[in-house]
Amino acid sequence: MLQQSTLVKTTSVNRLLQLWAHRYVPDLTIFETQENSLFLPNLFECASPEGRTATAAKLEDHLIQIKCQMASLQAQSLYAYIPNILDLSEAQRLAHYAFLVYQQLSAIYGEVYSPLTRSIQSISLPLDKSQGDSMLSWAIPPIAELAKTLEPVLLEFQEQHIATKNWRTLGFLTTLLNFGNELIFAKLTQTQSTRRRLSLCEQVLLLPYFKFIEEQVAIPWERVCAAAASHSLTSPAFILVEQMFPQSRDIAQAVYRKLMTLLPHHRSRRGGLDHSGITHSCLRDLEMFQAYLWLCVLEGNMVAIDKELVGLCVLVMTGVNVKWEMVERWNNVLVEEILDRVTPEQRRLLKPYTQGLKKVFWDCRDRFQGAPDAEDMSRLPKIT
Repeated sequence: MLQQSTLVKTTSVNRLLQLWAHRYVPDLTIFETQENSLFLPNLFECASPEGRTATAAKLEDHLIQIKCQMASLQAQSLYAYIPNILDLSEAQRLAHYAFLVYQQLSAIYGEVYSPLTRSIQSISLPLDKSQGDSMLSWAIPPIAELAKTLEPVLLEFQEQHIATKNWRTLGFLTTLLNFGNELIFAKLTQTQSTRRRLSLCEQVLLLPYFKFIEEQVAIPWERVCAAAASHSLTSPAFILVEQMFPQSRDIAQAVYRKLMTLLPHHRSRRGGLDHSGITHSCLRDLEMFQAYLWLCVLEGNMVAIDKELVGLCVLVMTGVNVKWEMVERWNNVLVEEILDRVTPEQRRLLKPYTQGLKKVFWDCRDRFQGAPDAEDMSRLPKIT
């Protein structure tokens, strides 16, 4: 869940902020194919003030409103087996607050621009780190500023889910944004109108913003960065987190491949593990688990997992019929994958947290068999 965070700009915090920002470097691998390589010279033109204004104009209010309403209905259908899960007025209200998020995102995208310091000829593929740093200087705003600008509207959006009459709508939080991202992007890339269609370069530049809003309400990377303020650069806990932070996607993919082998017949209400939408959501959530683990390591306690992550998982996973077997395998395989990537000394440091993660979920296993109760709701933090 998203919570207000105060980022004290220490050296350790700044190091993690750089790693966080690198998650949103535009992906240029699409230009490595001969067919798409001709589009690369247009990239800087699309990133210019005029280009960004033109792209933002394609995110029309009417289009976003319609797609947010459709996304709300799609999210609702996941829970259709539960009577009266969400009445029409609640669905419309949640769609409206999702619309406000995209409206703010569009405004930010249209305003972002820094003078380009590199020519297109200097870009080589694949990008090296220095080129990635250069792209960050003009592709997205400084990550802390982006988070702070979007924080009010994202918190308001999140609060609407918590305030609904039915706890199960909390599961709509990332689902609605996930569906919204898909629907809006599909419309803007498949429309017959060339004036309204996103070019390949526009897609590459805009996609990190869509990725950011979905991750920001689900993955506590900002809080991980903030927690680094109490650590020096030589702190073993900080060294571990800095080492593992950029591996989160690789770890998630490795774990997911193993889960597909271990649980080939697993199905939730959305489908099996080979469903593209489930793959996307699971990879995001595997990174979310890692972020909560690193948050606990830096804070020196299990509070974030015990008082927040477990309650969220019970509420959401039971709503889409994810069984305890999946949760248990998920945690075991994730912990094994992480421990395989660290030194013996780091394993000892991690042991209380990895064991604590599995124990907290094991103690709550009965709640994954039925409907969540008041205790599950009480585990959720208050939004301030």
